[in-house]
Amino acid sequence: MDRITVSSGSPYEDMIGFSRAVRIGNQLAVSGTAPIAPDGSTASPGDAYGQTIRCLEIIRAAIEQAGGRLEDVIRTRIYLTDTAIQGDVARAHAEYFAAIKPAATMVVVKELVRDDWLVELEAECVVASDR
Repeated sequence: MDRITVSSGSPYEDMIGFSRAVRIGNQLAVSGTAPIAPDGSTASPGDAYGQTIRCLEIIRAAIEQAGGRLEDVIRTRIYLTDTAIQGDVARAHAEYFAAIKPAATMVVVKELVRDDWLVELEAECVVASDR
């Protein structure tokens, strides 16, 4: 099967050696996605809702670039740095997934790669065979 890799332009992709997303057949995985602004800075500093929206924008773009749609998402993983931001993160996630309802996990972690990142998300998809 063909392997499709997608880059989002994150400076970490080459540094660490990963792709934003990889699709083989109808399986599509989106790597941990942080709130990186187009200029490489952190999007929405101090704003968990805004950072989550930015992560989801990057995830959606990667899925679409690999030939999928948001509706193909079957699982998300959400990493938070503080339980106090859970409501804001959940609200942003629901804006994208309330109708889709993928399996989801939300985990509080000690920290992320940058100390101003409050959230990071991953997604897994099964793309319809006609795409």
